[in-house]
Amino acid sequence: MLYLWLKALHIISMVCWFAGLFYLPRLFVYHAQSEDTVSKERFSIMERKLYRGIMGPAMIATLIFGIALIWLNPSIFSQGAWIHAKLTLVVILIGYHHMCGAQVKRFARGENTRSHVFYRWFNEVPVLILLAIVILVVVRPF
Repeated sequence: MLYLWLKALHIISMVCWFAGLFYLPRLFVYHAQSEDTVSKERFSIMERKLYRGIMGPAMIATLIFGIALIWLNPSIFSQGAWIHAKLTLVVILIGYHHMCGAQVKRFARGENTRSHVFYRWFNEVPVLILLAIVILVVVRPF
């Protein structure tokens, strides 16, 4: 029963984390397009609160619950290479998360050098990772 509760909490925290990973780059798009100081300051506040208040705690919760699931079921590593691929994607996602954090700081300092078009493409990275992770976990292709 504990395993199922941890799995549910892992999925819930993952959904919250991805919500932030999808929305923050969209804020970057709008921030890069904004021209007045009031809008830029408002976007900086929104980005900081989303990153620190939602995305950070959700990422940590996702990792804690995921590690707990592995700890309770270490035999998962003998069920195929899909778990290794999934964990590799999670590491990449953590890197993406931190890239977003660095960008939040650049925007706050007024040092953004990228266009809104860049952020539109940047916004697609977590979508592709989510698709791959869901397929790996559900289908277990290898």
